[in-house]
Amino acid sequence: MSLVKLRLGMLGSIALIIGLGSLVLMAILTYLFGGFGMDIMITALIIVVMFNLLQWLFAPHIIDAMYRVRPADIYREGWLIDTVKRIAKVSGLKKVPKVMVAEINVPNAFAYGSPLTGPRVAVTRRAIEVLNRDELEAVIAHEIGHIKHKDMAVMMLISIIPAIMYWLGIMLMRYGMFSAAFRSRDRGAEGGLVLVLGGLALAALSFIFNLFVLWFSRMREYYADTHAAFSVNNGALKLQRALAKILIDTGFLKRRGVRIEKYETLKALFIADPGHRVIARGYINIDRVIAEIKSMKVSIWNELFSTHPHPAKRFRFLDKLIGI
Repeated sequence: MSLVKLRLGMLGSIALIIGLGSLVLMAILTYLFGGFGMDIMITALIIVVMFNLLQWLFAPHIIDAMYRVRPADIYREGWLIDTVKRIAKVSGLKKVPKVMVAEINVPNAFAYGSPLTGPRVAVTRRAIEVLNRDELEAVIAHEIGHIKHKDMAVMMLISIIPAIMYWLGIMLMRYGMFSAAFRSRDRGAEGGLVLVLGGLALAALSFIFNLFVLWFSRMREYYADTHAAFSVNNGALKLQRALAKILIDTGFLKRRGVRIEKYETLKALFIADPGHRVIARGYINIDRVIAEIKSMKVSIWNELFSTHPHPAKRFRFLDKLIGI
């Protein structure tokens, strides 16, 4: 996957989700309600947009509470703060992200924030223990890439269309069943059935459009990987090794009985999906693990419902960026 192809894929995803999604909504609602379709769509849009906007604005406080996130300590994690400042400057960010540490026992990192809190980069305590500073540098560069590309705001924006479809679909089905049961004077039982079928169609379309949202989420991970490769010396190789260590350690923790699943609630935030892990036994040769991962065959079903690319495809993509 070339960088040009990656950018075109992301732009195509945005155009498809927002453009085609809006047209589909307008067509279905106009057919069902005639001239009133636009009014219903605008009302639904306002409700869903407000909900998503509030969720986005206050999400950082929820994330801090869920993952026990605290500001990095200048004495204990001063090098982490300096690394973020340096990479933010190289990346051309006007505002340096606030550096945070998540006190959870799983190796990972994430970027988050809103206009209320400003941009933030968080690294988990376990990641600090497992990864060396070169690897953490590449991880931080990846997360700063998300901030530079404004991925949090873009993901919130494109998620609105499927949310509107689903919300309207449920409302139409409920109203249609009520109308059919009580034979409303306006439409009668037949009209109620049409509303139910229209609601089912919207619910099904929301599922399909959510697949495109997931596809876009995977594309943005590749794009953030590219930023790490370009903004850090030998960044692609460092990020490969960091991701491999995260996969290995996640598998090790899972084998020890750590409930990794509880960290999957907001897995779209993480640099690596906690559901992806490698079971390695005995002495670990990191280069051999990377080679084995890259050799895996990946079908469309392996990542169709995933927020992150399959590690094999991701490592092969990073291979193309080594030395650039």
